[in-house]
Amino acid sequence: MVQVRDGAYDCDVLVIGGGIVGLSTAYAITRAAPGTRVTVLEKEPGPARHQTGRNSGVIHSGIYYRPGSLKARYAVRGAAEMVKFCAEYGIPHAVTGKLIVATARAELPRLHALVQRGRENGIPVRELGAAQIAGYEPEVRGLAAIHVGTTGVCDYTAVARQLAHASGADLRYGARVVRVDRRPERGVAVLTASGDVVRGRVLVNCAGLRCDEIAHLTGDEPDVRIVPFRGEYYELARPELVRGLVYPVPDPAFPFLGVHLTRGIDGSVHIGPNAVPALAREGYAWSTVRPRELAGTLSWPGSWTMARRHWRYGAGELRRSVSRAAFLTAVRRLLPAVQESDLVRAPAGVRAQAVLRDGTLVDDFLIREGARAVHVLNAPSPAATASLPIGREVGRRALEMLEGA
Repeated sequence: MVQVRDGAYDCDVLVIGGGIVGLSTAYAITRAAPGTRVTVLEKEPGPARHQTGRNSGVIHSGIYYRPGSLKARYAVRGAAEMVKFCAEYGIPHAVTGKLIVATARAELPRLHALVQRGRENGIPVRELGAAQIAGYEPEVRGLAAIHVGTTGVCDYTAVARQLAHASGADLRYGARVVRVDRRPERGVAVLTASGDVVRGRVLVNCAGLRCDEIAHLTGDEPDVRIVPFRGEYYELARPELVRGLVYPVPDPAFPFLGVHLTRGIDGSVHIGPNAVPALAREGYAWSTVRPRELAGTLSWPGSWTMARRHWRYGAGELRRSVSRAAFLTAVRRLLPAVQESDLVRAPAGVRAQAVLRDGTLVDDFLIREGARAVHVLNAPSPAATASLPIGREVGRRALEMLEGA
């Protein structure tokens, strides 16, 4: 049986999860309190194997997010810090700017609302008429657009590796957590699938797609369930059609940004993602089905409420998933020149979306505390952009717990 014993700590802070948020937390802790012993447990053989390494690589400006929210504050601050971090360590990056394009009259009020939101969040934006769009993207068509100059791209996997190295933490890969013994008067002991026991004074849960499971193992009730959504991408066979980043006007009822065009740091252009339910926590294809995980999603009341509330939106996403023609139609709203032969399947990602019991999709970053534990329970996009500020906040909470232990 795994137990916490007095005087037998392997570390001061034990971080579960070797994605960019977990590694940023380790980095923040060792920077703020040198000498603090940090151990990071990651079940994969290396860092950044899931959300961090499978996103579009965009450094988000923060324009979409509600003023005053954690997403807005951390994305705006994090974007500037991420560019500085990449420059300092020689990590490939570029500040390209992006267009958000309205292709229908019904989208114009939402586009104008984004201009106001951007200004409230301190983000410089430029409004463009239809004829001005071609100055930025000759092949893109729309009724109006806004240009956001602070958006960029980078290699987040390289960022994660650098954070891991610079943190000085004890990194243990291939360490899947199967049990947690938490004693509020002592600390935590974690058992891994290989039989290793790691003991720490404070636990930090940055497990992403499995953060709610880790919270339960710790003995805390997170009151949310991670519902995985797969984002499917295509790569553009003719990347010369797109110069930079092009986004549609998002639907404010959803935390998803819609199918967009992203020229990555390597020059390739990715199109996507859509958002369809994944049949496993790491369900990167329809063929990946894990009955136990799927049953967990279906047993959560919020999943059914969410499905009833948003079935029309979901039906459209499913149609674009199974039909290349439907996906092509969505892309052509922004890029009329694209042909079906231009769409080449690319690796998918899975978004760890927290859903409340009443079916509400959690729209902001969600960090909660328990005895000797800090849980990051919702950190999808723009968490990579915001990872440095998120890491500082999570690290601050962990260090406060450590001082009071």
